[in-house]
Amino acid sequence: MRRRIFEIMEINNKDDLPSTMFDIGLAVTIILNIVAMFCETFSSLKDIKPVFTAIENITVIIFIIEYVLRIITADFLFPDKSKGKAVVCFLISFDGIIELLTILPFFYLSGFIVFRMLRVVRIFHLFRINSQSDSFNVIKSVLFEKKNQIISSVFIIVILMMASSLGIYSAEHNTQPEAFKNAFSGIWWSVSAMLTVGYGDIYPITVAGRIMAIIIAFLGVGAVAIPTGIISAGFVEYYTKEQNSDKKLHDIERVGEVLVTEESSLSGKTVLEIKKEHGSNIYLILRDDLTLIATDNTSVQTGDILIIDSDKVIKKKRK
Repeated sequence: MRRRIFEIMEINNKDDLPSTMFDIGLAVTIILNIVAMFCETFSSLKDIKPVFTAIENITVIIFIIEYVLRIITADFLFPDKSKGKAVVCFLISFDGIIELLTILPFFYLSGFIVFRMLRVVRIFHLFRINSQSDSFNVIKSVLFEKKNQIISSVFIIVILMMASSLGIYSAEHNTQPEAFKNAFSGIWWSVSAMLTVGYGDIYPITVAGRIMAIIIAFLGVGAVAIPTGIISAGFVEYYTKEQNSDKKLHDIERVGEVLVTEESSLSGKTVLEIKKEHGSNIYLILRDDLTLIATDNTSVQTGDILIIDSDKVIKKKRK
C-alpha cells in the first residue's frame, strides 16, 4: 500500500490514471489556495471572505495530508537509506522545506508577523506544478550544468556593485550627505544603475559622480548579459546534444565496441572513411573520460573505443 501511494504521488506516469488524477488534483488545489489568498486582500470582496477562508482551510488540510504521506513513503524516495535517514533527507530537501513552509502559516496566522509573512512563501508551492513538466527539468539540468559559470558571473557582479557603491559614496557624500549617508546607500544606487532600473530617488549631481554613473551603466549592461549568455549557450548545447543523440542512435538493434590499437588500420582515419571501408556506422567515440558524438569529419585515435552498429558487421561477415 505504501509503495502504491508513493507511485501515485511521486512517479508521473501518464498511463496510470490515479497518478495522473493526483497530479491534476494537486495542481488545482495549489492554484485554488493561491487564488483564495489573493482574493482575501480585496476589500470589495469582504462579503464573501468566509468562502475564501474555507477554501484556504480545505486546501491546507490537503497539503498536510500529502506532507504526512510523503514522510511515510520517504524510504521509497531514498531507497539506499534507512527509513529514519530517508525521512530526514525528505524533510531537508527542497520539496520538503517548501511543503513545510506552506503548512506553517495555517497554524500561526494570528501570531507574530514573521509567521504571517510565511503565507507569501505558499506561492512557491507552484514550483511543484512546473516540476512535473519536461521543460522545467530541462531548465534545472542547464542551470545545474552551468552553475560554476553562473556563480562566477554573479561574483563579478557583486564585486562591481561593491566597488561602484564605495566610489559613488566617495564622490557624492560631501555634496549629498542625506542621499548618500553611508556605503549602503551607494549599494542601493549601484544596484538600480547596474540593472538599468534607475528609480531616480538617488542620483549623482557632481561631475565625478555622473562620469562614474556613465561608466557603471555601461558595465552593468555587460555584467547582466554574462549570465544571460551562459544560460542561453547552455540551452543551445542541451538541445544540440538531444538532436544529435536522436539522429545518431535511432533504431540501433545491435551495438558493439571496437578498441583502436596501434596495429589497427583504423587509427588516424575519419569516421566517414571507416564507414566507406568497412560498411559500419560509428555512433559514439569513448576517448579517455570523454564521450564524443561521431561526425563524418571526426578523426579516430589510438586508444579510442568505437561504439558501432555490430549488426551490419555480422551481416557483412555472413556474406
